[in-house]
Amino acid sequence: MNPKNFEDLKQSVLDMKAHMRGEQVEGTRTTQIEVPDTAQVRQSMGLSQAQFAALLGISVRTLQNWEQGRRRPRGPAAQLLRVAARHPEAVLDAVQSTS
Repeated sequence: MNPKNFEDLKQSVLDMKAHMRGEQVEGTRTTQIEVPDTAQVRQSMGLSQAQFAALLGISVRTLQNWEQGRRRPRGPAAQLLRVAARHPEAVLDAVQSTS
């Protein structure tokens, strides 16, 4: 590896470590995905907590933690909530067709 490429790679690793520590690193960007209000999505679909938890494949306790702000949905659950907020009929159709 030529010395310039090595130095670039080394600097990238150092920048990554700084970013992971929460430090501002020039040239980096972060993306925040807005997660809709879980209770509002559930209520707009006319579902109880038990029904909505079953729809999402999570426990009622997890749903309650989300709704009460003790925890936040992450990863696929957050994305599914975004879909449910925008297209509740699609989520209901997909789940009902697998039952």
